[in-house]
Amino acid sequence: MPESLAELSCLRFSELLASKAAAPGGGGAAALMGALAAGLGNMATNLTVGKKKYLPYEADHMRIIARSNELRQRFLKLIDEDAAAFEPLAAAYSMDRDDPCFAQRFRTVTLGACRAPFAMMECCAELIVLLEELLEKCSVLLLSDVGCAALAAAAALQAAAMNVFVNTRSLPEDSEAGELEEQAVGLLREYLPRSEKVSDAVMRHLRTAK
Repeated sequence: MPESLAELSCLRFSELLASKAAAPGGGGAAALMGALAAGLGNMATNLTVGKKKYLPYEADHMRIIARSNELRQRFLKLIDEDAAAFEPLAAAYSMDRDDPCFAQRFRTVTLGACRAPFAMMECCAELIVLLEELLEKCSVLLLSDVGCAALAAAAALQAAAMNVFVNTRSLPEDSEAGELEEQAVGLLREYLPRSEKVSDAVMRHLRTAK
């Protein structure tokens, strides 16, 4: 595996994703979708800044640009964090189940593999809040980009959740895994409808505005 998956070209990343390589996988793809969503939101804001009609929102624009850029960079780091967590998990699956160290080792690495995708979910939730704000504060000429960002953020949120659940299901009696799963379900319940409202609002605008 290369030193940093996040630094690969789009071409090479997609080639690795399609190959027999263990990483990137679903978690890395989820993080990349999140980064693209944050980038779209950032672009829509950057291209709105300075336009006379939207000058009252300039301070908000600066804040949104700064935070969405931080989220974009965090998503990219999570690509590599997710891949790094997979290696010890794969090693644990190959351990002898009768080994007295197996149960604790398996629990540790399985919970560890949940951390990156759960962090992706948290980043997606924060990004969706920014996109809700952008819906009202960016140029109407850039609303389609905000809508695309909302769709990508929703996809990243759901994909990251799957990568949490695929691990928590291996620890059905574990209280920490159960709590993590509950929190992930809560994020889905709150933020998927909110992202859908953003993308639906953009679609209505695009289909009715002439």
